[in-house]
Amino acid sequence: MASRMIIFLAILFSINTLSAQIQPGDPRAQDADAQARLDDLEARLSRVEKALEQILTGLARLLPEEETGTLVQASLTLAEETESLAAEVSAVESEEAAEELPQDQVVAADPGADSRMPYGGYMEMHVNHDNLNPTVLDFHRFVLLYGHQFNDRIRFVGELELEHSLVEGGEASGELELEQAYLDFVLNPNFSFRAGMMITPMGIVNERHEPASFNGVERPFVDTVIIPATWFGQGAGLVGDLGKGFSFKAFAMSSLNASFFSADEGFRDGRQKGFFDNASHVSGVGRLEYAGIPNVNLGTSFWSGNTGFDFDVSGRIRIFEFDGEWNWNRLSTRGQFAITHLENAGEMNRAVQLQSGVNPNIAERMRGYYLEGGLQLLPLQFPHQLVAFYRFEDFDTQFRMPAGFLPLNQFDRSAHVLGLTYFPHPNIAFKFDYNIMDNSSSVVKAFNRWNFGLGWWF
Repeated sequence: MASRMIIFLAILFSINTLSAQIQPGDPRAQDADAQARLDDLEARLSRVEKALEQILTGLARLLPEEETGTLVQASLTLAEETESLAAEVSAVESEEAAEELPQDQVVAADPGADSRMPYGGYMEMHVNHDNLNPTVLDFHRFVLLYGHQFNDRIRFVGELELEHSLVEGGEASGELELEQAYLDFVLNPNFSFRAGMMITPMGIVNERHEPASFNGVERPFVDTVIIPATWFGQGAGLVGDLGKGFSFKAFAMSSLNASFFSADEGFRDGRQKGFFDNASHVSGVGRLEYAGIPNVNLGTSFWSGNTGFDFDVSGRIRIFEFDGEWNWNRLSTRGQFAITHLENAGEMNRAVQLQSGVNPNIAERMRGYYLEGGLQLLPLQFPHQLVAFYRFEDFDTQFRMPAGFLPLNQFDRSAHVLGLTYFPHPNIAFKFDYNIMDNSSSVVKAFNRWNFGLGWWF
């Protein structure tokens, strides 16, 4: 009786597998390239069906116990055969599906990337407390990425960002920004021409600012007030791979507007953001990266442009930075140094004061750097990850003042940032950090702060 039960289960398994995976005359066979293989599979299916008939006939005759061993073996062989057939049909189906995917659905956000999704995005929400202001809960960013592949040589990439959840006309509220909208024209496999609205290639975080790509809830202070991330503008230029681990970007872009510089946040509010950009002066920006050593990435960026066009003062800004990342086993490290130089800073200050009635006390030089180390606390093979990190930052937006202007010491600042980042998935991050703040002022106190965040991208 037991052997007959085994035979019956083997037959059921065979029939279910065949009915679920193989159907003669299935529309999938319409692909001419796969037709020959499907014809062969159908011939084998015919032989399998005849074997099934033999087994069913044997059961109907209620074979004696001594003959059932042969029948069991035949049933098991039949099950193996149907599994093999199902695997081959699945392979043919996968090939056909890949061939039928429309070419215009291939979109990539970076040169060399390959994605068949025409969209992506990232989002993050924060809780911020600084021992001075009320604790706030803010859906900080909702970003959609989208694109289109016109052909093998032309593609479009766009990024639309909603900050702080709400935009109201005439009211202080969130922002809706078009951060990227550019076309790439492939000149050859290693070089392309890019034009449109683009991210300025400066530093580590400015171009790679998705929440799961860096530790800490908020972006580093150096990447906020020294390099005004996220910094984007209109322009055109070249993107290329030089080989042996070297790559570069070189663009001509819209400049910064000195009318909105400040002692606290430096050049940050001078970003024009593509809204009737003043085109009387164009800036130049370039970035060189090296990734020719495993687990090491090095980069340097340079930006130069005239910025006093609102009040006809010649004042060229130069920004220089270099950065590096090194990862080994559970350890990750990164660091960055940035310095700026503003020509005729004294004249800029006087011109802005005449225009607005307020002295912005813009520095001739600003300087900032940070060093960060992170350690994965869970085994590398574990599906989740928990990273503990520490970052020291030193940033001074009043590093060198023009003649006749005194530095405001509360803007010579430093921060010890300690925190945890939990990754339930590589693209999802729960973040917590505590910031120990300090400055050089004996009058203005620096307040510590803590932050909690949730961010994801896809």
